[in-house]
Amino acid sequence: MNIKPKIVISALDAQRLEKLLEPLTDDAFPGKVELEAELARAEIVDPHAIPPTVVTMNSTVRFRVQSSAEEFTLTLVYPKDMDGSGGKISILAPVGSALLGLSQGEEIEWPKPGGGLLKVRIEEVTYQPERAGEYHR
Repeated sequence: MNIKPKIVISALDAQRLEKLLEPLTDDAFPGKVELEAELARAEIVDPHAIPPTVVTMNSTVRFRVQSSAEEFTLTLVYPKDMDGSGGKISILAPVGSALLGLSQGEEIEWPKPGGGLLKVRIEEVTYQPERAGEYHR
């Protein structure tokens, strides 16, 4: 098993995610345990202290799924912000959970629903709200 990379999450994102996860059952969100474990091991920092290359909520990130070599550019959002545009990924999707807190150049293995692992590599954080000075999104 690979050693997981260090992850950094803003205090605001951590608070909102804990509130989002609290009422969800494991049946409603099969990846709940894994996402809670990531939040528990994360370095939680003030939003002003987030490094500019870290994936935060509402960041747009270019990433690669190693098994398929497919590359995507998507914005990591809360479920309420999903729409039919195809340009967003929910934090509750396995790949969405895997992206949170990683920095450019890092990769992580993440469990897929139904078994197996997917390996995700962050190629570039093309937009990050904190880097843009947007702290109240």
